[in-house]
This record gives sequence, C-alpha cells and structure tokens, in this order.
Amino acid sequence: MFQKLDLFKTAMSMATHAGVKQALTSQNVANADTPGYRAKTVRPFADLVPSGADAFALRATRPQHIPISTARVNSFIESPPNSEPNGNSVVLETEILNSVDAKRQHDRALAVYRASLGMLRGALSKQ
Repeated sequence: MFQKLDLFKTAMSMATHAGVKQALTSQNVANADTPGYRAKTVRPFADLVPSGADAFALRATRPQHIPISTARVNSFIESPPNSEPNGNSVVLETEILNSVDAKRQHDRALAVYRASLGMLRGALSKQ
C-alpha cells in the first residue's frame, strides 16, 4: 500500500539531483586550472520533471530505449562554451553559486521528505 508514494520519490529525485549538481561543481572547481577542461552543469530539476499535457508521455534516455519516432533523448549534463584562452570554461564565482543552489535544493528535498513523513504519520495515527 505504501510502497509507491510519489511524493517520497520526488523528494529522493530532488536530493539525487542536488547531489549530482554538487559533485559536478566540485569536479569543476578541482579542474579550474586544467587547460582545455570544459565546465559541466546539470539542467535544472524543474526541466526534468514532466508537466502539462506531456506529463505522462513516454520519454527515452537514449535513441534505442523506446523504438518510437516521438522519443526524445534527454541530456542532463550540459557544457557551456569555452571562455578562457587556454580552453578552460570554469568560472569560480559561478561554481560558488552552483554550490549554494545545490545546498538549497538538497535542503528543499529534505523539507519535502519531512513534510511527507509528517502527513503519513498523521494519516496513520489513531486520533
């Protein structure tokens, strides 16, 4: 009965997305002086969540995944164009902001999880 609660799945997905964003940010900072390194970032979580009429349409993560002509390939990791003369595109100020945004997203995911847990406890209490 409680094995497939979408709210918990959403909170877990948000936390996972925040973790990936933080990992890519730390990788970018570690390679800030590496010639030719291109900074990586993750698409915003809101872009990855289906909404509207397209919410329940089939989605593919690679072209061979779903053999239909309308399958869309999702690219989660993006690389901005080079901006430095040595080919490195890492901007430390941007990476600091990305790190703060990942922390906020993770905190938001934990808040959703805690609120969901509170609602589940309230529904199961004998009051």
